[in-house]
Amino acid sequence: MRSDYPTTAVQMERGVEAVREALAEAGIELEVVPGGELALEQAARLEPSELRRFGLGGNPRYLLVETPYYGWPLALTDRLFSLRDSGITPVLAHPERSAEVQGDPERLVHLVRGGVLVQVTAASLDGRIGKRPQQTARRLIEMGLAHLLASDAHSASIREVGMSAAARTVGGRLADWLTRQVPAAIVDGTPLPPRPETPSGGRLRRLFR
Repeated sequence: MRSDYPTTAVQMERGVEAVREALAEAGIELEVVPGGELALEQAARLEPSELRRFGLGGNPRYLLVETPYYGWPLALTDRLFSLRDSGITPVLAHPERSAEVQGDPERLVHLVRGGVLVQVTAASLDGRIGKRPQQTARRLIEMGLAHLLASDAHSASIREVGMSAAARTVGGRLADWLTRQVPAAIVDGTPLPPRPETPSGGRLRRLFR
């Protein structure tokens, strides 16, 4: 939901319902839940009631916010923390694709300590988007600054899903936490599970060099 994709909450909800009906008619047992990815400036313009209708996984207490591709707005931190103050946990989407984060991944430390969650893209992790996003995505996971791993798949031809390969790259309990446990807690509205410990200097570190 941004200036070039001015989707309303009503349009999103109708689209979800249309997909659900098509799945039911086809006999495909798949649950589709609503949610939207919002550009920061668009989120600031919406009334709280409509903003919550875009809640991630249908949970009005979480909102997927798009990381700007260019620059690092001075107001970004304040706006994210403002969402937190209103009872909404921001989930920052694909920060590994930002040149500013690539140059300084530690700029996310303050945000994460303040309660912001971070979501990295599978195609970044497996190198389909390029080397720098790959290095940064892996670095964010290694630093404990990533909470979700998502496909960000737009279609079969634009960032195909690739979740299994990305999860195998991470491996073990951490992959399960990023792809199953944290997303399930958001959808179910339950407390987020603690991040599993990873051995210092172990498999994760060797993979990410």
